[in-house]
Amino acid sequence: MKNFAYSRAQSAKGAISLISLNPNSKFLGGGTNLIDLMREDIEQPDALVDVTGLSSSGIAELPDGGISIGAEVRNTAVANHLLIRERYPVLSQAILYGASGQIRNMATVGGNLMQRTRCYYFYDEASRCNKRTPGLGCDAIAGFNRMHAILGTSENCIATHPSDMCVALAALEAIVHVEGPDGERTISFDAFHRLPGDTPHAETDLKPGELITSIQLPPLQFAKTSRYRKVRDRASYAFALVSVAAALETGDGKIRNARLALGGVAHKPWRAYQAENALTGAKVGMETFQRAAEAELSGARGYGYNSFKIELAKRMMISVLSEMAEAGGVR
Repeated sequence: MKNFAYSRAQSAKGAISLISLNPNSKFLGGGTNLIDLMREDIEQPDALVDVTGLSSSGIAELPDGGISIGAEVRNTAVANHLLIRERYPVLSQAILYGASGQIRNMATVGGNLMQRTRCYYFYDEASRCNKRTPGLGCDAIAGFNRMHAILGTSENCIATHPSDMCVALAALEAIVHVEGPDGERTISFDAFHRLPGDTPHAETDLKPGELITSIQLPPLQFAKTSRYRKVRDRASYAFALVSVAAALETGDGKIRNARLALGGVAHKPWRAYQAENALTGAKVGMETFQRAAEAELSGARGYGYNSFKIELAKRMMISVLSEMAEAGGVR
């Protein structure tokens, strides 16, 4: 690991000021991903600015019924918070599926958004990887790509985003609040992470020196009927092959509202807009669920070892929607 300077910020503005002193510096949250990347020499910052002690951190109900979650709140605190468990159970479930208890106790909300792919080739210096070295090529495309993306891919990258929590946040239409040298701004969650395109190394919409300060959950009443399902190679601490976050509101036998997002299938948490459009206003039932799943995966592409994910994603979407309807989503 490269030697680095360390400082601890007392406020968001102080953190932004400290980071501006060195262009090759990073904000440090729980460090559960960043420190690993530094050990592997993938990340080589000259300085780290610790933002875990900021006074703005916390979970609070907003006047409109939504919830604000400070970026430095630990994942365990979010998963166990009563308001989250009651109003947004999909988020609590996703976090609890996400990692070991020890990692959840350290990992922060903001850090979760910023974690990088676990693609084997990204971590292997002997392999070509456009995320690690732009323009080098992507060995995953013709390599062992069982864990890789089937949606939104490009000839430059088929890596997946590893987060479970972010899949739930995508389904819930969260808003990311950031602060930087040019002031404060908000970013819709779907726009926060990028698809690979020609620049797979540019993973988020953050500008240089910007710091995530909080996540805002909108007041979605029907999010109380929501859940997270994850298929992985083993029951404990494994990244998703495919995951589904869903919220459903029905009435008079029809679907009034639906929110869906997929994990393990794309370079970013994948908001399933085509499935949502097929569901909204349609009759509750297996035929509707199948039609929605087919619509969402119509543009999917397998790369050999990961082609099974296309059918797996469809079946998971159908299963989760059916289960929610049977468990009380229908009113």
